[in-house]
Amino acid sequence: MPTSEEVTTDVLTYQSIIDSANEIFVSFLERIPYFVASIIVVFIFWFLSIAFKQVVYKILGRRRRHQNLVKVFQRVGGALIIFIGIMIAMVITVPDFTPAKLIGALGIGSVAIGFAFKDIFQNLLSGILLLISEPFRIGDQIVSGEYEGTVEDIKIRATTIKTYDGRQVVIPNSDLYTSALTVNTAYKQRRLQLAVGIGYENDIEAAKAEILQALDRSDSVSKKAQPSVIATGFGDSSIDLMVRWFIEDGTQANKVASTHQVFVEIKSAFDAAGINIPFPIRTIDLSDSSVVTIVNKLNEQKTIDTSKPIDTSKSVAE
Repeated sequence: MPTSEEVTTDVLTYQSIIDSANEIFVSFLERIPYFVASIIVVFIFWFLSIAFKQVVYKILGRRRRHQNLVKVFQRVGGALIIFIGIMIAMVITVPDFTPAKLIGALGIGSVAIGFAFKDIFQNLLSGILLLISEPFRIGDQIVSGEYEGTVEDIKIRATTIKTYDGRQVVIPNSDLYTSALTVNTAYKQRRLQLAVGIGYENDIEAAKAEILQALDRSDSVSKKAQPSVIATGFGDSSIDLMVRWFIEDGTQANKVASTHQVFVEIKSAFDAAGINIPFPIRTIDLSDSSVVTIVNKLNEQKTIDTSKPIDTSKSVAE
């Protein structure tokens, strides 16, 4: 049987546990108003961030240029307002919490955090610089590496493009900022070109005139810039011409449509004018002795085949 001292010790231990639980419960009840107040503060600052974004859009959103800068102010300013609200809520909820302690804690692990989130921070900084410098905007068609498509969204961390075959590609902003980037719709006009071959027997100037007339009949060809047709080389079977013209809308859809229209117009003009678009031609030199040997062997084989008697028995039996 347990002694009276052991019973007394167990009772005291149980009593201390009960007292600690009561103190925690009472402290929790006392902190409930602070929790509610902190939640209210977070919601207030959240609504303030929304209002800030709307004010920035009303002030700067009407400008056609620097639309990306509006996004920078909206996202960075809104995130900063929410961060301040969270800090105030933490101070209200946790009595011993101060922003100085948070900064100290971040300072202790800053090196480890820097290595762990190096790529993330690099993409964030690149995203902010892209939004400020604005080399492209939402709706532009760009080429980055092996990807080409229309910009759908420019976020702080990455940029989303939609390829011409309907796929979504997310490109890290650091790749866009540090690598070569082609913006196909940066300017209103865009130059296209098409290689055309004519026969050696055809007149180059006559073919050039037919091509220019075909370009003039094409609605997609810009009338503000002069097209050109130049001879570029003596091909294996044709005279190579390079046709260049401009379009007013540099999007991919208009590029494809204009190329098709010009191709059809040039083909129709050549057919009407009798200008030849030659097939590849190969010349066989029969003066070589090896060719003569092969021809002689073929003639000998033909003579042997024709001198054989025809077996008519099989044909009669059939």
